[in-house]
Amino acid sequence: MIDGTWRQAEASGSFTAFNPATGEALPEQYPISSLADVELALRSALQAVKQVRQVPVDAIAHFLEAFAGAIEARREELVEMAVQETGLPRAPRLRDVELPRTTDQLRQAAAVVRERSWCQATIDTTHNIRAKYSPLNGPVVVLGPGNFPFAFNSIAGGDFAAALAVGNPVIAKAHPGHPGTSRLLAEAAFEALQRSSLPSGMVQMLYHMSQEDGLTLVSHSLVGATAFVGSRAAGLRLKQAAEGAGKPIYVEMSSINPVVVLPHALEERLPQIVNEFCTSALSGTGQFCTNPGVVIMLAGPLSERFVEQAANAFQATPPGLLLQKDAPNKTGKDGNIHAAVSCQGHHRRTLAERTWVSI
Repeated sequence: MIDGTWRQAEASGSFTAFNPATGEALPEQYPISSLADVELALRSALQAVKQVRQVPVDAIAHFLEAFAGAIEARREELVEMAVQETGLPRAPRLRDVELPRTTDQLRQAAAVVRERSWCQATIDTTHNIRAKYSPLNGPVVVLGPGNFPFAFNSIAGGDFAAALAVGNPVIAKAHPGHPGTSRLLAEAAFEALQRSSLPSGMVQMLYHMSQEDGLTLVSHSLVGATAFVGSRAAGLRLKQAAEGAGKPIYVEMSSINPVVVLPHALEERLPQIVNEFCTSALSGTGQFCTNPGVVIMLAGPLSERFVEQAANAFQATPPGLLLQKDAPNKTGKDGNIHAAVSCQGHHRRTLAERTWVSI
C-alpha cells in the first residue's frame, strides 16, 4: 500500500508465511519490494509531511478512531488469520486480549491528539523562552515483531499509533511471519484513510525487503526516525545503520534479562519464586523479550532445590508452538535447553544434567 493505493510491487522476489502448527506454507505469495518501492513510499511520505500541516489536527484523531472501528468490524477474520500465521491461542490471547488492546491503543492515541499534551508546550517568561515538541520533518519507519501480530504490528500497533498521533507519516514494514494479518490490518487502515481528510501518504506499508534495502531505508536522508521491536541481532544492525546516518532509532530488542536471587529470598518463598520464574520464562511459549534468560544465585541446598523444582515445572509443561519456521517446533518436555549454571565467587559449575530452561 503506497500513496493511498494498492499497487503492484516492484518486487525482487516473493515469500510465503508458514503455519507453525503444521509447518506447512500458507498459499498466498507476498512481494519482496525492491528499492524502487522504498523510494516511492519515501517520496509519498515526504509530500504527506507538508500536506498534513494544512489539515485540522482532529483529522488524525478521526482516522485513528475510524481505524479502530474498522479493525473491530474485521475481528473474526483477523483473529483467524493470526491463528494460522502464528499459532497463538485464539482465545483469550488474540481475540479477547491482544486485539482489544490494539484498538484501545488507537483510541488512546486519538485522545492524545485532541488534548495536545504530547507537545509539552513550555512558556518561560523569566528567560523569554517558548518551546514545544513538534512533528518530525520526515516519516517514521515502523518495524514490528513476530510475536505480537496485533498490538505491536507495524501498521496498527503502539509505535504506529504514537508516530501518527504526533503528526508523522508512517511507513510500515510488515513482519514476514504474519503478512496476511498485516494485510488485513492495512486494508482496515486503507478504509479509514479513504474516509479521512489525511494525505494519501500518511499510512503506507511494504510487506518485505532485503536486509540491505532495510538498512538503506532506516538510514535514508528523508526518514525522520525509526521504531523497531524484534531480535537483538536485527535491532543492532538497524541501529548501527540509522545512527551512522544521524537518524534517531528506538529499538526494543530481545534480552538476556538476568535475575539475581538472594539466599534469604529462597528461604522465605522458594516455591513462589520458582512459580514466578517459570511463569515468566514460559509466557508466549518462551518468546517474550521479558524472558528471564539467566538466574544467578549462590551455590547451596536451596539453589539446588530451585533448579530441581524449576526443572520439574518445565518438564510438566505441555509442548507449545514456536513462531519461527526454523526453530525447534515446541517447548516443554521435548524442547528444553540444558542451560543451568551456578556461580559462587569465581567458581562455576555447569549443571549439564539439568533440564530447566525452556525458551
